[in-house]
Amino acid sequence: MLRTALFATLAVLATLAPAGAAHAAKEKRKPKAPRVPAVAPRPDSVTVGLWRFDETLGLQVADAGPFRLVGTAGTDTRPEFGRFRNARQFAASAQSFVAVPWNPVLDLERRFTIEAWVYVNAVRFAPLQTIAARWSPIVNEQLWTLGIGGATVDDFAGSSAYAGLLTNASPMHLVFAYRSAQATQPQTFVSVGELPVQRWVHVAATFDGEVVTLYVDGRMDSQVVSPYLMRTAEVPLTLGSTFDSHSLTDFGGDLRVDTIRARNLNYLLDGLLDEVRLSSAARTSFESAPAR
Repeated sequence: MLRTALFATLAVLATLAPAGAAHAAKEKRKPKAPRVPAVAPRPDSVTVGLWRFDETLGLQVADAGPFRLVGTAGTDTRPEFGRFRNARQFAASAQSFVAVPWNPVLDLERRFTIEAWVYVNAVRFAPLQTIAARWSPIVNEQLWTLGIGGATVDDFAGSSAYAGLLTNASPMHLVFAYRSAQATQPQTFVSVGELPVQRWVHVAATFDGEVVTLYVDGRMDSQVVSPYLMRTAEVPLTLGSTFDSHSLTDFGGDLRVDTIRARNLNYLLDGLLDEVRLSSAARTSFESAPAR
């Protein structure tokens, strides 16, 4: 009797096994949610400027945005293979920059996003590696800046253009700072996460008139209340460097920084920039770096 019951049980299990295996295989084959592919950012209704750096020759940098805010690159930059098509290679030198002349559309007091793809070659022994800025050593020309913290907060070339701003900026952390006409002290915001070295990463800072938000690779990194409107002034936009724009000269042909007149040339990017976009709204998503 026991032997007969055992055979019966095994027979039942044999009939169930294929069904169970088929169910498991079906579960394995269940399609996963599709990953959203990254695409190059596009100019839209809130785009102020979009510098793709797709040029292969020359020092003129085109703007794909509606206002055609053409920039001029310094002689120590060059086109290089980028995150989307080409990018711009920056060296840690005075003539490594892109300068976009002032235009009233650059003045964004309460709705703002600055974003870029950046590739950092190495941690620099300097206070900051500039990504994009409207900032200079002259206090009333300090509007906002986006950069990456360096290995020192000391300005070893004299009076600091970022005095008191970078004390909490650890190396390879995203830094966004701005000055307001409503507050005596500048506002500084530092990412929680550390950025990678020698890898493309998408970074962004947004401001909606009340809150500053930092994003890394499309994900929110940090968010801080800041009720002060951003200061405006006739200050150009610079990419890859921060310097006194009054020291720019085209004497002899190409646009250059007069290093005799310039101060605080410590805020230089050692790496590449691609797809820098300035917007007149606080974006919450980025098509070129969709959050996973």
